[in-house]
Amino acid sequence: MDSAYTEPILDWYAANARDLPWRAPDATPWGVLVSEIMLQQTPVARVLPVWREWMARWPRPADLAAEPSGEAVRAWGRLGYPRRALRLHESARAIVARHGGRVPESHADLLALPGIGAYTAAAVASFAFRQRHAVLDTNVRRVLARLVSGEEFPPRSQTAAEVRLAESLLPADPPTAARWSVAVMELGALICTARTPRCVDCPVLSSCAWQAAGRPAYDGPPRRGQTYAGTDRQCRGRLLAVLRDADGPVEKSALDVVWSDPVQRERALDGLVADGLVDPLDDGRYALPA
Repeated sequence: MDSAYTEPILDWYAANARDLPWRAPDATPWGVLVSEIMLQQTPVARVLPVWREWMARWPRPADLAAEPSGEAVRAWGRLGYPRRALRLHESARAIVARHGGRVPESHADLLALPGIGAYTAAAVASFAFRQRHAVLDTNVRRVLARLVSGEEFPPRSQTAAEVRLAESLLPADPPTAARWSVAVMELGALICTARTPRCVDCPVLSSCAWQAAGRPAYDGPPRRGQTYAGTDRQCRGRLLAVLRDADGPVEKSALDVVWSDPVQRERALDGLVADGLVDPLDDGRYALPA
């Protein structure tokens, strides 16, 4: 591990880390797992109130596992990508069935949970259990691309070379490695941002390869931002909002009024049914899954 990076970034994190509940000393592994699922492609500001409500209602995996999956979808609110709520519900049931209701410490056991991929397994093992794993989210990949590789942005898809680089930079001590992982992530979120990096405030500015090269502009494949307005995703969100806000099943007409394009609306509704997010009832009404 290059000490030119380690100490400055860890010291910066100690002074500047955001006070987030899933980082608190009393945060549970379940709370960490829930936060990691919610934070995927969703800003912290949107996650915070939903995470607090979720943890107040379901402080343990067994609490969520005992509820219908539709309640998880309802409580997910407008975080987006609601299939994550179903996967989290499935994980809660698997944790109860396989691990006695306790989030497993083993990286392999975490990875075997429904809907848990390589990033989430590494993040929970690191942040909940202080283990030594390379945790590569978008922020970490961007920091390492600039700091070490001298490139404004990382490749569009994660590469084996990025994993090897992240692993090579991990401190040998597992708790320190876990703190390093969250510190680099925080640096990317607050300082080494995608659009307007605050290089003057960076604790490793003097060691940054991108800065030393004159901050060359990204010259890879076009980076297209995600659109939302008018998409099937927006339509799905409108339909789910009707079901979340209802006390029970709703008539088809209640769904029809929230989106004017009938072809797109039916396609979105069919997708929600196929994804297990909506149940079509025998009487023609629709409901969240039971």
